[in-house]
Amino acid sequence: MSRDRYVDFLRAWAIGLVVLGHWLITALVREPGGEIRAPELLATVPWTQWLTLGFQIMPLFFLAGGHAAGGSWARARAAGGTAAGWVGGRALRLLLPAAVYSGLVLSAVGICSAVGVDPNTLELVGWAMAMQFWFLPVYLLLSALTPPLHAAHRRWGLLVPVAMGAVALVADTLVVAVHMPYVGLLDYVLVWGVAYQLGFCWRDGLLTERRPLPAALAAGGALAFAALITLGPFPVSLILVTGQTPSNTDPPSAAMLAWAVAQVGLCLLAAPAVRRLLNRERVWRAVRPVGGASMTLYLWHMLPVLIVAAAFYLTGLAPEPTLGSAAWWGLRLPWLLVLGVVLAGVVRALRPLERGLSLLYERTRPDPDFSRSSGSSRYWLPGLDLAASVTALTRFATRGFAPDGRFPVLPALGLLLGTTLLTARRRTMADRNPGEPKEALREAA
Repeated sequence: MSRDRYVDFLRAWAIGLVVLGHWLITALVREPGGEIRAPELLATVPWTQWLTLGFQIMPLFFLAGGHAAGGSWARARAAGGTAAGWVGGRALRLLLPAAVYSGLVLSAVGICSAVGVDPNTLELVGWAMAMQFWFLPVYLLLSALTPPLHAAHRRWGLLVPVAMGAVALVADTLVVAVHMPYVGLLDYVLVWGVAYQLGFCWRDGLLTERRPLPAALAAGGALAFAALITLGPFPVSLILVTGQTPSNTDPPSAAMLAWAVAQVGLCLLAAPAVRRLLNRERVWRAVRPVGGASMTLYLWHMLPVLIVAAAFYLTGLAPEPTLGSAAWWGLRLPWLLVLGVVLAGVVRALRPLERGLSLLYERTRPDPDFSRSSGSSRYWLPGLDLAASVTALTRFATRGFAPDGRFPVLPALGLLLGTTLLTARRRTMADRNPGEPKEALREAA
């Protein structure tokens, strides 16, 4: 009863729109030779870039993540937990399903490569199965930085996201105007970190105690975005378009920051009405399963595209009107419906795997206070785990699971190393502190 249903709704809403958006812009074409090609809709039909304003919903996912992480870390601190234990548990919650998913996809890539599948086809499939991975490295980094970020929030409040936004604008100026290399990498943490930090502020009432603030965020962010895409150098698309420079997502730009602020404001304005709706049990029963399956939906939602491609496009059964034509858009509805049915079957088939991962997580998650009782040197070990995992996931996100049609040996080993180090750090609090209640820290984290 203490959960904020609206925060869970935001996660479900964000995941739903990510899935729908990826499916909507995915276009498949069967070449005369039988191979499948995936033309880029946003580049081929430029007006569709305006649709990304509705489908680029990830700022709300970071906002909800910050809200949830702020509460979780505050409870863990109050129960005597440590930063290392808390970060380890949060990282493992993401890495376990991501590692299992990656392992299964990489196994398929290895088998297909061994039997001589066309490298171009394998590269396309590997890219499709990894296109959503950009989110994981950023979210893992922000989770690891939660203890110091939350400490800064407790001391300076709203000044922290303001300062992060200001530094992000400076970094983006250097990227756009001077083309300074590597500076843009900061904006992945800073821009998305603003939404994450605003989640702390939202949870503690700093965004709602002043009634005009949500409207000011919505209006100010929207006006800034409009100015940046009309008077500034930025495109309207909030999803990467090949050849488009500068991009709003690679790295996140000032325009993306403005849109994130606008979305946060709109989210706060909509909160009272949506909360009233979520208080209806019938509505909540429809929303809750989506939130519970969010990681599964996020990881596996492109598999139905491959299944449908094999069933209808490789066989030549699917009609193929001109990309972007009225007939093509008319076929989007059955396309989405078929993918939805296949995804429902995939999610149902994965339930035993989900239950197994839940059990494995409970058996291997680091105890929230493990560094306190095992020495301060243990505190820094999550850094090695996360460095290996984040590097591997970033590589998958940028190159796919089969770059140039080959098996990615080093990224696969990096993810295996990072996940193994994290899961091998199991500690039993009962062995170290027999008199200390174990469940208090677990519930807090």
